[in-house]
Amino acid sequence: MNTFYLNITASDKVFYADHCKALVIPLADGEKEVLPHHENMIIAISTGEMRLQKPDGQWLHAVVGNGFIQIMNNRVKMLVDTAELPEDIDLRRAQEAKERAEEQLRQKQSIVEHSHSEASLARALTRLRIKEKYV
Repeated sequence: MNTFYLNITASDKVFYADHCKALVIPLADGEKEVLPHHENMIIAISTGEMRLQKPDGQWLHAVVGNGFIQIMNNRVKMLVDTAELPEDIDLRRAQEAKERAEEQLRQKQSIVEHSHSEASLARALTRLRIKEKYV
């Protein structure tokens, strides 16, 4: 079986630690797929949908926050702010976060505050989209 070892660690838990056939991660400019025996590299991950194919062929979908991934010697380590399965997303909370972020963006803010508000809105929209798509 052609797999690689994948460890996904969020700030509060180990999200996944097992073998994997394929991993698709969100980047600032699109997506990247990692397959067995991938070239060694380190990549910055953006907030978005992550997909991984387990050894049995089943696809697992999740929402991940910003972070990094290290690919080395057929082992992949992924460190992200957050990682959530669609069934773990609280729809009401995500909708409230979206509304808060939109309200903050309508107000005058510093450049840093504006960036934080945009990031909050992106997270909320991703969580809502994934929840509606897979649950």
